[in-house]
Amino acid sequence: MYPDLPRKRRETIILQKYPAVFIIGIGWPLKDGYPHEMRAADYDDWVTDTSKETAADTHGLNGDILVWNHVTNRRHELTSMGIRVTAETLKKQLELSRQLDFLKLPYHQAILNNQIPLSIGGGIGQSRTLMLLLRKAHLGEVSVTVWPKVLKEMCAKKNIFVLE
Repeated sequence: MYPDLPRKRRETIILQKYPAVFIIGIGWPLKDGYPHEMRAADYDDWVTDTSKETAADTHGLNGDILVWNHVTNRRHELTSMGIRVTAETLKKQLELSRQLDFLKLPYHQAILNNQIPLSIGGGIGQSRTLMLLLRKAHLGEVSVTVWPKVLKEMCAKKNIFVLE
């Protein structure tokens, strides 16, 4: 939908129409040849052909749940989830992303040699859910981590105080 708009703007527009959306196959190139968003080639599967299930030209066993954030007035990613790559999908995704040299790394070798179990990832992001429920504008308002001084100063000017 909305092929003439930038990708993040598409998400904003659709979320003004629907309260929540699930975007499947993030990482696979769209009709213009570029992916909706870059995704790690060695993590979730974004190449498996799913057109049989969706009756459309779709790929990928991953996706994001997006909702509207009433504080920031923009998209809010609650979670990113998916089925992890197999040896076959890992090779294909690394090839498409021009990262075949990663196949030499220990983690990638473990996938290729069936030395680690395959898995499904995801779940609702706790901090992102708290942001939404507590009506916060920044992740730092609900989660303690190391934030750059300049970010803290920018946030403070907008009455957003990050936890330390």
